[in-house]
Amino acid sequence: MSLNVGDVIEIMEALAPSHLAEDWDNVGLQVGRIDWPVQSIWVALDPTPAVMDAVCGAGGDLLITHHPLIFKPLQKIDFSTPEGKVVRRAVLDQTAVFSAHTNLDSAKEGLNDLLARKIGLNQISVLKPPVDLSKSDRDPMGEADVVEGMGRIGILEKKTTLARLATSIKKALELVSIQVAGRPDLPVGKVAVCTGSGGGLLSTFLASGADVYLSGDLTYHNGRAVEAMDRGLIDIGHFASEHIVVGDLSRRIRQAVVRTGEAVKVTACTLEKDPFSRV
Repeated sequence: MSLNVGDVIEIMEALAPSHLAEDWDNVGLQVGRIDWPVQSIWVALDPTPAVMDAVCGAGGDLLITHHPLIFKPLQKIDFSTPEGKVVRRAVLDQTAVFSAHTNLDSAKEGLNDLLARKIGLNQISVLKPPVDLSKSDRDPMGEADVVEGMGRIGILEKKTTLARLATSIKKALELVSIQVAGRPDLPVGKVAVCTGSGGGLLSTFLASGADVYLSGDLTYHNGRAVEAMDRGLIDIGHFASEHIVVGDLSRRIRQAVVRTGEAVKVTACTLEKDPFSRV
C-alpha cells in the first residue's frame, strides 16, 4: 500500500510540529486532499508557478515548500494571479501543496539549527524560546534547556573579527556578497542567527550575549542600532538564509520515507534563484 498525502503530513509533523508555527502564520496542507496517493515528492522554498509547472511536468504528487502558498485569506481565486495559477495546476494535476514555515524555523534540527551549523557555531541554543514552554521539547540529556524556538545562538570554535567572520560566512554559504554593519575589527566569539526576515528579533539579540547577529531583510536603522551598541550585523539576504533548507529537508524526508518501506521519490528543486541580483 503506497503512501498518501496524510502519511507524508505525519512525517512532516514529526520534523516540524505545527504547534511551533507563529500565530500569524499559515502552515500545513494548502491545496489537495489527505487521501491523494503519493509516489513523488518535491521540496522547494517557494510555491511559484514555475516550480509548480516543473513538479507537475515531472509527475510529482506533492510539493512541500517553506513559504506558504496561501499566507493571507484569499477573497477570490483568480487563475491569472501567481497564487491562482498554482492552485489551478495543483487541482488539475491532483498535486497537493504543503507548507512548513515558522514551525520549521523553530523546530529542533530545523532551519535555524541548519544555518547555525553551516557557519560553524557550536554549543547551539535557542535565541527566543516559545512563549508557552509547555509545548516545547527539551533536551532529554539535560545538556540544554529548550531546543525549539525562534533563532539560535552559538559559539565559534575560535574567536575572530567581524571582517574575518563575514569572509568565512561568504565562503561557507557560497555567496558573492553580503552586507555588514559594525567595525571590522570587532572581536567575535558568540553569534546569533535567525533565518528569513530577522528584524523582529533584533532587540532579543541586543539583550543577549552575542557579538554578531546574522539574518536577512535587515534595515538601515537595524544597522545603526547595532553600530551604536558596538555589536555586529550581517545580512546574507532572505533567500540565502533559507534556501539551504531545500536539500536538507529533502534528505530528511527521504530517510523517513525509506523507514516506511515504500518506494517514494523525493526531489530537491534546483530551479529557484534569488529574485535579487547585485549589479
